[in-house]
Amino acid sequence: MSRRIALSVTAGVVVLGGAGAFALAYAGEQPPALAHSSARYVAPDGDRDGSFTFTTDVTASSGVKSLKVLAWPANSAFAEQELTAKDMAAAESATCESAGKDTVRCTYTTEVAGAEAESSPHGPWHVAVLAAAEDGTTTLDTEAAVFTVR
Repeated sequence: MSRRIALSVTAGVVVLGGAGAFALAYAGEQPPALAHSSARYVAPDGDRDGSFTFTTDVTASSGVKSLKVLAWPANSAFAEQELTAKDMAAAESATCESAGKDTVRCTYTTEVAGAEAESSPHGPWHVAVLAAAEDGTTTLDTEAAVFTVR
């Protein structure tokens, strides 16, 4: 009887070990995850420039390689034909700093001049982001945040 128990235990360990190895391999291939994304737009006022700031947390088990950010008006061509990773290639990069084991907090900030704000479409805007992990996986979120230009 003890031989059968030993054989059953050994078979169970092999099955659980295989399942654990599969779970670890699968977990290593997960694309970057975005959380707590927010956008803030401050309009220019008189001689003072305005600003646009986007912040998000990015988690990737292999590490975060980059985060590209692109703000686009809701009534633009991107609303009709979705943005792609290729469209994001020329987008500007955010600055990322460690915020935990596998997480970084990324921030993108730019000044907005009065003339630039006047010539920009007013109304809702979306923020698209492309997060790239060190293992080559990516996440594209074409509407990571929304803000309004008035």
